[in-house]
Amino acid sequence: MWSEALSMLDRAEKLQRQFFQHNVAWEPPVDITEGADYLQVQVALPGVPADSITVSLDPSGLTISAVRPFPCRGDMNLHRIEIPYGRFERQIGLPLADPYAPLNLVAKNLADGVLTLVFKKKEGA
Repeated sequence: MWSEALSMLDRAEKLQRQFFQHNVAWEPPVDITEGADYLQVQVALPGVPADSITVSLDPSGLTISAVRPFPCRGDMNLHRIEIPYGRFERQIGLPLADPYAPLNLVAKNLADGVLTLVFKKKEGA
């Protein structure tokens, strides 16, 4: 029962973000992992064209934005739409204090619908 209540609160929070954020329709899920000499960010972006993805880094963190195009044509009957489409912008706070300052993006890859960004730690960290 408690987990159902938490799940309902989570859904309500997501709906609220959807309706009250300007021009942002959805947020992709993100995983952040750390190794001895790197920080890796993976973002689930199935159906998002690689050339539409923008990645920027500033002192407040990482911002990833793009558009997932709506694949349906006007002559189709829609029965269910659960996949979010349209523009998104995801802001992710990163540990920018030592050993990450400054972060150096060394790899960017979109494969199987997952954007992988790899940041190298500064030397001696």
